[in-house]
Amino acid sequence: MTDSKSNKSNRLTLYIILAMIAGIGLGFILNRHYAATNGAVPEKILEPFSLLADIFLRLIKMIVAPLVFSTLVVGVAKQGNINAVGRIGGKTMLWFIAGSFVSLILGMLLVNFFEPGARMHLPIPVSSGVTTANASLTLRDFISHIFPTSLFDAMAKNEILQVVVFSLFFGVATASLGEKGHIIIKALDSFAHIILKMTGYIMNFAPVAVFGAMTVVIAKQGLGVLSTYSLFIGEFYIGLFILLGILLFVTYLFLRKRVFSLLIHIKEPALIAFSTNSSEAAFPKLLLELERFGCDEKIVSFVLPLGYSFNLAGSMMYMTFASLFIAQSYGIHLDTGTQISMLLVLMLTSKGIAGVPRASLVVVAGTLATFKIPEAGLALLLGIDPLMDMGRASMNVVGNSIATAVVSKWEGGLN
Repeated sequence: MTDSKSNKSNRLTLYIILAMIAGIGLGFILNRHYAATNGAVPEKILEPFSLLADIFLRLIKMIVAPLVFSTLVVGVAKQGNINAVGRIGGKTMLWFIAGSFVSLILGMLLVNFFEPGARMHLPIPVSSGVTTANASLTLRDFISHIFPTSLFDAMAKNEILQVVVFSLFFGVATASLGEKGHIIIKALDSFAHIILKMTGYIMNFAPVAVFGAMTVVIAKQGLGVLSTYSLFIGEFYIGLFILLGILLFVTYLFLRKRVFSLLIHIKEPALIAFSTNSSEAAFPKLLLELERFGCDEKIVSFVLPLGYSFNLAGSMMYMTFASLFIAQSYGIHLDTGTQISMLLVLMLTSKGIAGVPRASLVVVAGTLATFKIPEAGLALLLGIDPLMDMGRASMNVVGNSIATAVVSKWEGGLN
């Protein structure tokens, strides 16, 4: 079954790459043709290609709120009572939260330092409703965005932060009901899997959207914009290597020289995640290798599944990079306070999102809507997302492996 998923993921990645190449080629032809007459490519010609990306983005927005609600409620209901999960649960969550903040803050610092989107110089779409180059939120605006007057209103308007607040209360209340709450948890867990299956269906349209988006971008901007993409990818991988260095340094403080043995054990699962674009595909092998490394079986079976919902270090760094890259591409300035608010939103909305290919795009879409950044910018990432997915999936595996080993060491369960 895993091989089948891997082959399907690899085929989709290949189709996306081919669609990107085709879009670049057609966009270049259109750009050169109209440049020869000293004119821009008419919007009437580009409109059909824009529609391809718009339809895909609408489908993505359709599933954002239900996915966040269902996955977050299930995650909180299962682990929301820290007293119930005891000492190990407390230490595990402490490590996960600290690691999440490191990933998000490092991503924020690097994307502000490199400013990869500043070279795009894209006009803000008229339909986006954004009329200013400053998208900062006041404290009053942020507070008013936190508390929903209605869950259905929040879902209809894609106010993801309000959905998160309701989900947190709902999840904790469900957990407190005991046996009665288990029915709701099972139902929402099934609902979450249905939405994730829908996500897989929608992602099958990604190659068509990539073709349309790349055609429009290259036709308007020319091939010079490709240098921006290559810089963005390179800067993101630099960020991943820095994050890896930080994690290994902290792990060395706990495991000393055994950290090198851990890297040898998790090498194959990390490569599986890298090649399949999915940290989920590496889960069975990772479970086995951590036990071989010496981690206690009970701790592995507790920490690792929890980590796949709460400790996606690579995905969180990517979401920070992606959200701010899109804002920079449209010339939208986000002050420090707004960026920190964005990190808090990403911190919450990322919890419970499965480690499957391109699931991070759903979270990014919700974040863009919350901060009034044009969701059309998501189309800028579709062509290069598979290349980013490989890095963030393998980093998710490494981050969860380190967390499991460290908690095992804390508990004296590392043989």
